[in-house]
Amino acid sequence: MTIESILIWVALGAVAGWLASKLVGGVGFGLIGNVLIGIAGSFIGGWLAVKLKIAGAAVGGLSIPSIATAIGGAVVLLILLKLLKR
Repeated sequence: MTIESILIWVALGAVAGWLASKLVGGVGFGLIGNVLIGIAGSFIGGWLAVKLKIAGAAVGGLSIPSIATAIGGAVVLLILLKLLKR
């Protein structure tokens, strides 16, 4: 794993986590928390896309499908965290 790929993962995580927190609302974990949730969300989104057989869902790289997959997974993760917080 190169420094470039790590930076892409962090950038993707930051974008996905921030957008997911805006979509879900009422959940704030700060910049580092959003990055971690976005990175975890990309794994969850990729796993869900494979399980649901969603064609075109890509994980890896910095592209629109990979961002959408990561955001979807981060939204799922944030909703679960929001339910656990209650």
